[in-house]
Amino acid sequence: MRVAAKAKSFSLSMLIVLSVFVSGCIGMDSTVDPRASLQAYPLSIQEGETVTFDARDSEAVEGVVTGFEWDFGNGLKAETVVGFTSHTYDKFGVYTVTLTVINSQGGEDEISSTIVVNGAPVLNLTIPDQVKSGDSAFLDASGSFDPEGKDLTFSWDLDWTTDSDSDGDQRNDIDATTPTVLLPTNVSGKVMGSLVISDGADASVTESFTIEIITRSFEVKWITEELTFTWDDYLEQGSQWEDSISPGDNGRIMEYSAILQLEQELGPQDNFTLTLLIENDKYEKTVQTEGGNITANETAKATMERDSINPTGEDGIYTADSEEDLMNLLIGQAGSRTAQGVWTWTVFAQQADPDSVVEVLPDPDPGNNWDLEVIVIVMSPVLTEITFG
Repeated sequence: MRVAAKAKSFSLSMLIVLSVFVSGCIGMDSTVDPRASLQAYPLSIQEGETVTFDARDSEAVEGVVTGFEWDFGNGLKAETVVGFTSHTYDKFGVYTVTLTVINSQGGEDEISSTIVVNGAPVLNLTIPDQVKSGDSAFLDASGSFDPEGKDLTFSWDLDWTTDSDSDGDQRNDIDATTPTVLLPTNVSGKVMGSLVISDGADASVTESFTIEIITRSFEVKWITEELTFTWDDYLEQGSQWEDSISPGDNGRIMEYSAILQLEQELGPQDNFTLTLLIENDKYEKTVQTEGGNITANETAKATMERDSINPTGEDGIYTADSEEDLMNLLIGQAGSRTAQGVWTWTVFAQQADPDSVVEVLPDPDPGNNWDLEVIVIVMSPVLTEITFG
């Protein structure tokens, strides 16, 4: 009986010792790791944009989740007690984000995600500060580049005052798509526009520009010219001749004179009329030939003249967008446009007296030869472009 009791007591003691030993072993290996979960959005961004990280679906497995350790892959780290955070990436590149989830049992689990940050293009634009009207401005963006080597597209809006695509927005036109542009000018003032470059991956950079278009300077000297026009013909009684000239196309009309002269004939002299019509001015003047002294060998003729038609041109320094603009301004100056346009000259054989000494015989010369000389005095501006230092 005692032997059995002792044996039972020994067995119980061993069981207790074994239980303590096993319990100690289980305590050493009982740490249970959590199960990490990570969602990142968006996975592809542009420089300066923010990514949101959500690890709230992570599981503690045992105990509770006590912390989240974030390594954003760009040298920056953070710790949070909740599984939700965000991070901004300022520089292009590919970043590996690593999250470590820790539970109350001391367990850890790690999970990673990859973020792609697209770099913005670098816009290098060279333009002149000012150009003379009529010259072309060279706009150069060929030095622009993409840091990741992507091909760039160029969209130039060359004039913010014009809506070339008629969409109601004057600042989104695409007037050119090349890296460089030669922009013609013809009016002084300011030209404002913009350039957008894009890498084809939703990254773009915009730069506006202003170019001052300045007027040109000219030295003006007025010269006096004498323009001579001559005609001759033969007219029978009742017929007429007509021709036109435009003496003021390149100058300012100052004065004119005209002489119509008939060929000398025996007997009664013929009677012709000379008419000038300047349609722009509604100016019309007519003169008749007057008989000359036959014994002095003077022929019948008609004379017409007019002076002080326009004011004298003034020499000096003038500015304009172009030589053509200044020429038109000087010639077409208000109060100086008299007699501009087309001049129409008409010679009419009003009466050609018969020369036959016997009335019953036919008129041997039913008309007469004539010649007309017109002299027009014109002042014309001579322009020399000058540049001030």
